[in-house]
Amino acid sequence: MTVVIAAIAGLLFGLGLLVSGMADPHKVLGFLDLAGAWDPSLALVMGGAIAVALPGFALARQRGRSLLGEPMPLPPGKLVDAPLCIGSALFGIGWGLAGYCPGPALVGIAAGIQSAAIFSAAMMVGMVLFGLWRKQQPPSTIK
Repeated sequence: MTVVIAAIAGLLFGLGLLVSGMADPHKVLGFLDLAGAWDPSLALVMGGAIAVALPGFALARQRGRSLLGEPMPLPPGKLVDAPLCIGSALFGIGWGLAGYCPGPALVGIAAGIQSAAIFSAAMMVGMVLFGLWRKQQPPSTIK
């Protein structure tokens, strides 16, 4: 049952990305182009997503398990450190250059968009390289 619910949630998420335009890199780049032909429509999409997510996170904070009985661990703290800031900056740079982030890129792959596949392959290479680099770090530097 959990797999079915996850599949339905994933399909709903992908459909939402398609309908909202978040899977279209040109629309995303238009939103990020504050100095040019700025397209503010995705701000409404993000605002709507936040409005829907906030009550869900409030409920998750009160409960330890989902309605199906699965654990729902939330991040333990609110620490903002260098790895978080660097990772966020790299994520933003990649999003700004390509117009994709991981969710919309997967939707793009499913839709047969070649640029989404190229972005995803590059993202996965970066993840593998980061994993290899992290294994080389002394344990005291990894949190």
